[in-house]
Amino acid sequence: MDIAELGHTLQRDAVAVVFVNVLLQQVGLPVPAVPTLLLAGSLAALPGQLGKVLAAAVLASVLADLLWYALGRRFGYRVLAGLCRLSINPASCVSQTEARFIHWGLSSLVVAKFVPGFSTVAPPIAGALRMSLGGFMAAAAAGAALWAGLALGAGWVLRDTVQASILTLDRHAGRAALVAVVLVGAWLGWKLWQKHRFRQAGELPHITPAELLDALATEPRPLVLDLRSATLIAEAGPIPGATVAEHDALHQAVGDWPRHAPIVTLCACPEDAGAIQAARQLLEQGYTSVRPLRGGYEAWLAATDDRR
Repeated sequence: MDIAELGHTLQRDAVAVVFVNVLLQQVGLPVPAVPTLLLAGSLAALPGQLGKVLAAAVLASVLADLLWYALGRRFGYRVLAGLCRLSINPASCVSQTEARFIHWGLSSLVVAKFVPGFSTVAPPIAGALRMSLGGFMAAAAAGAALWAGLALGAGWVLRDTVQASILTLDRHAGRAALVAVVLVGAWLGWKLWQKHRFRQAGELPHITPAELLDALATEPRPLVLDLRSATLIAEAGPIPGATVAEHDALHQAVGDWPRHAPIVTLCACPEDAGAIQAARQLLEQGYTSVRPLRGGYEAWLAATDDRR
């Protein structure tokens, strides 16, 4: 469907189109909703029509958020880990996002729609952390109203500019499509380059779970930094002898640990992303013996079960 066809469809049934578009986008599909909201706002003849479209956008967004909230409440960390694996850049680990969510609380849901990626991760985190349903729905609705309202309002205020832009794009549809393809290709290439750089950065010595178990049975024992999310620690329990750590406060977890003494970083992230990031950060701070645990928490569990 081209821009002109979308405009005609919005004129006929803006409420349904906006509802479906926002629902698909908030569920996690790569379907942009802001352009549709801008166009719908510019085509609204009366403020009352704008209100109906806004209500449809808020309802669709809240329904999608409720779905993710329910999945997070039911499956907990597994949903978050799955979302983390879907990321092109594995360094954007859920545990870091969750730490920020816990710091900001429910108010983070109000601004989540404006932060790429966070709008999908925040609702399952809220569910996994057993946040109240009433508070969650209120914050999610407020955030959706702010996000959709700004887009619709901008389309209404700038309707002449939006309509002129639509006509220009319609006349030069081929060039616009080419520019869009180039921009998407450039963005994808940048993300793949980030992933390549991350994998290069991850080429540091690791420690296997078996080696770590042997090291913990002797003196001096290494300092084990547990970088798992608070959700997983609450569900699965702490690792005996490990120190719970956050990426933004590694110095607090390390404390006065000698810089030459061994440190092991452990996470539950795809490709050990969080553990590698923490290890690199500590190495840059002058700690000389830091190794991430290969395979992360799942490998640790398997190794401890084998030793029993």
